[in-house]
Amino acid sequence: MSEAPQYPEVAVQLSGEDGNVYSVIGRVQGALRKAGHRDAATEFSQAARAAQSYDEVLQLAMRTVDVS
Repeated sequence: MSEAPQYPEVAVQLSGEDGNVYSVIGRVQGALRKAGHRDAATEFSQAARAAQSYDEVLQLAMRTVDVS
């Protein structure tokens, strides 16, 4: 059972979209900023860019926002 994301009110659709890792980072970061979570957007971007794999970025995204 997965835990709820840190910002469940921020929804980001990744399925059917460009799967490039930088696109994923940009979509999540942009959604956080749009929702007024500028500090969280910066923190997410920094953590995602430090990730060691694409899967790690996806896991981080799912822990941060509501991903579909």
